[in-house]
Amino acid sequence: MQKIRTYLGIEIKYPKTAFFELSSCEGCQLQILNKEATLLNFLDLVEIVNFREVMSNRSNDYEIAFVEGSVTRADEVTQLLEIRQQAKTLVALGSCACFGGVNQLKNRFQNLEWVKKEVYGNHPIETQEVRPLSDFVTVDFSIYGCPVKKEEVEEIVTNLVLGKSIEHPRYPVCMECTANGNICLFNLGEPCLGPVTRAGCDAWCPNNRMGCWGCRGPADDANLRQLQKIMDDHNIPRQAMFDRLECFGGFTSAMKEMDR
Repeated sequence: MQKIRTYLGIEIKYPKTAFFELSSCEGCQLQILNKEATLLNFLDLVEIVNFREVMSNRSNDYEIAFVEGSVTRADEVTQLLEIRQQAKTLVALGSCACFGGVNQLKNRFQNLEWVKKEVYGNHPIETQEVRPLSDFVTVDFSIYGCPVKKEEVEEIVTNLVLGKSIEHPRYPVCMECTANGNICLFNLGEPCLGPVTRAGCDAWCPNNRMGCWGCRGPADDANLRQLQKIMDDHNIPRQAMFDRLECFGGFTSAMKEMDR
């Protein structure tokens, strides 16, 4: 029996919600569970009916589906299509679901059989080119990051439940990094994708003296050629920049016209 609650006098239902994982480390789902101080408040927003990480009972009667992971097998395509058919709202959870994530690094070799041989030797497994969810189904909302930021997930879920609009920051991580008073890592001779990566993580990595790896994908109007000039001016090897741009898959299309 669902609880009854109101917002500004209007009755609001607890949407039935399910969490699923395709090819992933499941770190984004764990991130949601890790912050115990706000966990109960989060669980009070929805009625979770399927979440393998935390419950044994499962139901396929859900309205909102959060899907973590990228598509790497034919059976995952089938599973994703079934989830999309059931869910009124499908949310891509994390970099793997949004862009292919770290998994898509194998695509850069452009030789799947060689990759399978190198990794699995004489024990081949079924695998295919890594692709994001949006290559197969309509994704209603995306939550970026590797892993996702729990506070952002909570805000998005709240807005979903209340029917409010959801908007991601349009500016780059550099703005959050500067606001936090960090020393620019370029001045320390370290590569960083902060100038071109979508904000929303509160400059998680630069706050800890690690350059941004672009896990949230490109910010609006990201200028990769200008990033290349900045790194050249600071004598940072171009390969260091390309390694980061290719890491999570968010910049794949934007890199096609760049000079190697």
